[in-house]
Amino acid sequence: MTDPHAHPLDPLSADEIAAAVAAVRHAHDPAGRLRFVSVTLAEPSKETVAAFTPGAPIERRAELVVIDPPSRSSFEAVVALETREPPAWTKLVGLQPAIIPEEYAEVERAVLADPRFRAALERRGVTDLSLVCVDPVPPGSWGDGDHGGRRVCRALAWMRPDPGGNPYARPLEGIVGLVDLNTGDVLELVDNGAVPIPAEAGEYRTGRTGPARTDLKPIEITQPDGPSFTVAGNLVRWQKWSLRVGFNAREGLVLHTVGYEDGGSVRPILHRASFCEMAVPYGDPSPNRYIQAPFDIGENLIGTLANALELGCDCLGEIFYFDAVVANSRGEAVQIRNAVCLHEEDVGVLWKHTDMRTGETEVRRSRRLVVSFFATVGNYEYGFYWYLYQDGTIEAEVKATGIISTAAIAPGQQPTHGQLVAAGVNGMIHQHFFNARLDFDVDGPANSVYEVHTESVPTGPDNPYGNAFFPKRTLLRRETESPELVDPLRGRFWLIASAERRNAIGEPTAYKLMPGENIQAFAQPDSAYMRRAGFLAKHVWVTRHDPSERYAAGDYPNQHAGGDGLPAYVARGRSIESEDVVVWYTFGLHHLPRPEDWPVMPVATIGFMLKPSGFFDRNPALDVAPPEAHPARCHHALERS
Repeated sequence: MTDPHAHPLDPLSADEIAAAVAAVRHAHDPAGRLRFVSVTLAEPSKETVAAFTPGAPIERRAELVVIDPPSRSSFEAVVALETREPPAWTKLVGLQPAIIPEEYAEVERAVLADPRFRAALERRGVTDLSLVCVDPVPPGSWGDGDHGGRRVCRALAWMRPDPGGNPYARPLEGIVGLVDLNTGDVLELVDNGAVPIPAEAGEYRTGRTGPARTDLKPIEITQPDGPSFTVAGNLVRWQKWSLRVGFNAREGLVLHTVGYEDGGSVRPILHRASFCEMAVPYGDPSPNRYIQAPFDIGENLIGTLANALELGCDCLGEIFYFDAVVANSRGEAVQIRNAVCLHEEDVGVLWKHTDMRTGETEVRRSRRLVVSFFATVGNYEYGFYWYLYQDGTIEAEVKATGIISTAAIAPGQQPTHGQLVAAGVNGMIHQHFFNARLDFDVDGPANSVYEVHTESVPTGPDNPYGNAFFPKRTLLRRETESPELVDPLRGRFWLIASAERRNAIGEPTAYKLMPGENIQAFAQPDSAYMRRAGFLAKHVWVTRHDPSERYAAGDYPNQHAGGDGLPAYVARGRSIESEDVVVWYTFGLHHLPRPEDWPVMPVATIGFMLKPSGFFDRNPALDVAPPEAHPARCHHALERS
């Protein structure tokens, strides 16, 4: 019997993952040699999604990325889950898939067992291997060695002050390993010279940091009648919003078919929204640390690293959780319970006005729907949040926390490329860049994009008093015109406008991309890193929709020399006027660590907003009622003294 809530965009179930893996093993892996990097939904076309009706048959496909370690080969496969057809099978030539989570543990075991590594530890007076931690580091493509087509990973080391203690308090500076992921061999173990191991404990655990505060009174968030949202399968409805919650191994949380009910029908805004890439370049050029520059989505599969969230800790209030299902390296389905959190929050005043002459006041409280997940990537935690507001605003936010990556520095020295956060502990300067892929369908797929900024008018006949300024709109006609930087001094934003629908004043209905905090990359434009992370060169890119263009740094950034992704996409120069467009927004958090970021970092936030701009004919939140608990206080005539 067909599930009435089933939809073509639903993530793969455990049974579908098993069926896809079985099909690939039957056709291509009789000896059981393959390792599975990812098994995810091959998302259907926009036309298929638009034509779907509930209860209708669904043709489901899975896409798999697999490795054959003995032959040093990698492949893509596509499996039609309803048929017995052999999977489509493509060899990846000159490309390396992302690193599998199990490979991290394998790298650590291999390095710990290497006699050269143990000798390096002895030179530092380290004898207890149980306290030593090895972190794999994606190798990048620095032009510093020919790996002969091998699938490799770098390795750096730290040690715990005690069992269970914070390893990042005590870097084992100078030791750099290189491991062949297919064979487990340690190809290189370089010791660039010992630096004294800091004595810092870096303790942050409960009961080990001194007395806890005792003067906080409880805050209880209750919804006696339950939440205001409804969930049917992966479809969420809240207030006038409608969206589908998706999840995959690479990006984690994905929003699909986001729309807002207006005039009796749901008007489309976004077909798909995700954080599609993340780059974390460090600014230390030393032989030990220049390698630290991971792509945590494309190289580390952030969806597989999602946390199982806890009520009262990660999420507060009346919560609905979505579980996630990913595949491990053996192709087995792994369930991540409570991977995605859905809840409502009060966020202050929505709108208010007091008539100064009559004393009449109207005020409404604002509420937002929150969809989020957290992932742990080695030392750092990242929370990815989407907020939907009652006035039609969409906000995206990343919360960065966890433990900063550290290097050791000799006593009496000050780091050039970082900040001392404790004696001998260098918190290295770095940046966190994120790229959001926003597949807009503002009132349908035909959209145009305008760059808008404000200009002053020179004093003269058109501005006799010197006070005039105005918004200037520039239509972006081709992809090559689109790469742009933010410009907060001129109030720059980007307007995504319908090519077909107009509002009550005769202008195209539209949403605008409102940048928040941002920064440019400090790596040199001609550096090996910027060749790989070309999407960091600009903040906003616009492409014509192509289902094969999914990631800002390309499909396979691991060990890739660069040139793929957004720079290559826009170089095609396609028309983006009155077309199905995708807007890609890159935003960066600049992090020179502070002592206050140690030993665990308070959350830092960064993000952007998508705000209706002529999408509605007037304030869409006029119909929000006063709070039931205090209706008389939120709309009444004030008594004058």
